[in-house]
Amino acid sequence: MAYIPVGFENKYNLELHYTDRGAGEPVVMIHGYPFSGTAWERQEEALIAAGYRVITYDRRGFGESSKPSAGYDYDTFALDLRTVIETLGLKKVTLIGHSMGTGEIARYIGRYGTENIVRAVMISPIPPYLLKTAGNETGVEQEIFDDIKAAIKKDRYAYVRSFLDIFYNAKTLFGLKVSEEKLSADFNLAVTSGAAAFYQCVDTWLEDFRPDIVKINIPLLVIHGDADKILPIDATAKVLTQTVGELVVIEGGSHGIPWTHYEKVNEAILKFMGSAFSTRRVDNRQPQFHPNVQ
Repeated sequence: MAYIPVGFENKYNLELHYTDRGAGEPVVMIHGYPFSGTAWERQEEALIAAGYRVITYDRRGFGESSKPSAGYDYDTFALDLRTVIETLGLKKVTLIGHSMGTGEIARYIGRYGTENIVRAVMISPIPPYLLKTAGNETGVEQEIFDDIKAAIKKDRYAYVRSFLDIFYNAKTLFGLKVSEEKLSADFNLAVTSGAAAFYQCVDTWLEDFRPDIVKINIPLLVIHGDADKILPIDATAKVLTQTVGELVVIEGGSHGIPWTHYEKVNEAILKFMGSAFSTRRVDNRQPQFHPNVQ
């Protein structure tokens, strides 16, 4: 197994578990909550087959990475991403994030710029700002997040299963796009998350990324399901792409579209990455790439 050191807690090293497969232009993939780099298996194989080098890693607190008692904030997550890129000596990187992993992309660019990043893909994104406020009427009410934290405190194992049912729209997609075995595998993975990470990460979903996204000057593709019940498209992707990026909407798509609608997700990613546009620097709201995925 391969690990990258990212700090210490007391006398113990903190490390991120990662995989590095394939050859070609590097693609770094950042998973969603509460999973690990293994969540990308359907995209990883497609990208490797298309001639890309694919690096996945487990966010601190999840998968096979260290599970410290603190450090669950986007400044730290972005620094972890930077450490992965620098440790592996990656150049001309494509960043692909799903859900919580889109926050790393936004904060990385906000803090460190895009000198070594050529393009990005955000799938089911959190940015720009999820919380409903007086100036952000399309956001989600604070009480929703308070209820999530209360449910986790009461019984996080019970919460995981209810979360997965919503994540994959199991009421409509079970047996069609997601199996009992997949739900069981994801349950088994999710409950290995550090308890501190599982609880504290809920607060990170309320991060205000608006100052970060205005610094995005590389091609950005946003992919979102129109039936996403975790991060509603009207509060996230549609607002985000008013400022930057081009939006591909997956009809009937759950929050977990990298699994439930992987064919359309992979098609959009590969078409975007293969386009001449995807290597150009852009200004916010400059006409961008149009993948035309149905």
